[in-house]
Amino acid sequence: MAMVETGAPPASVPVARPAGKSLWERLKPTALALIVPALLLAFWQVATSQRWTRLIPTPYEVGEYMIDFAWGGVYDDAFSGTLVTHLLASMGRVYGGFALAALFALPLGLMIGRIPTARMVLDPFLQVMRPIPVTAWLPLSMILFGLGPRSAFALVCLGAFYPILLNTIFGVRSVDPKLFEAASMLGCQGNAQFYKVVLPAALPSIFTGLRLGLGLAWFVIVVGEMTGVPQGLGAVIMDGRTLSRTELVICGMIIIGIAGYISDRIVVMIGNRLLAWSPTHHG
Repeated sequence: MAMVETGAPPASVPVARPAGKSLWERLKPTALALIVPALLLAFWQVATSQRWTRLIPTPYEVGEYMIDFAWGGVYDDAFSGTLVTHLLASMGRVYGGFALAALFALPLGLMIGRIPTARMVLDPFLQVMRPIPVTAWLPLSMILFGLGPRSAFALVCLGAFYPILLNTIFGVRSVDPKLFEAASMLGCQGNAQFYKVVLPAALPSIFTGLRLGLGLAWFVIVVGEMTGVPQGLGAVIMDGRTLSRTELVICGMIIIGIAGYISDRIVVMIGNRLLAWSPTHHG
């Protein structure tokens, strides 16, 4: 009987583990994001140092005034150390107006997108009103709500309303009909389809509308705070224009940009968390 020799068992092949991200891979998004601001800052420095314009202060002067605006101790004027006060005032109006706009726009958009009769009744009127700019509503808002924060609040709400409304309608009307067929085959009928099919499928468009609405809320705050409010970033910008203090105007613009960016990132983070189940959502 022939004997079969068996050799030693083969050595196990080590499984290659994915290496962690290198330092450059971790810093690459930040580095790329800083290219455009760095180029703009360099152009700004060259333009002011070469006296291409005598009305715009240098980046150093704006940075120095930004420090005084935030903490004081440099110029000690009426705006020194008042950044937090003005920022909180504007944030209250922006987030309050945005929340009120979402409170009305979301259910209205879901109804118009889902119910044909509601769409035929409401959509023509809303489409006629939508092209009217927020600045055109400024005199009327001052008559209806008076001078002060309420008028600014109403204008911010109006500015954020239409982006949320239109994207909600688009999301509801873009739901694939095959999803309703699949839901019916699984026993999901009637109103249950709205919560289990329509609403989840429309969420990406709804969050796009929320991002646009919040961005426009920060955009409109300057117009809203032209109504005689004593505090707010828009009021600071208007005071800077009246006093011919360009550095104050630029400081207000920079702060609004940063605050708007942080607000947008917060909405994106919430959207990524709620849409993590979606295979078509990539963050």
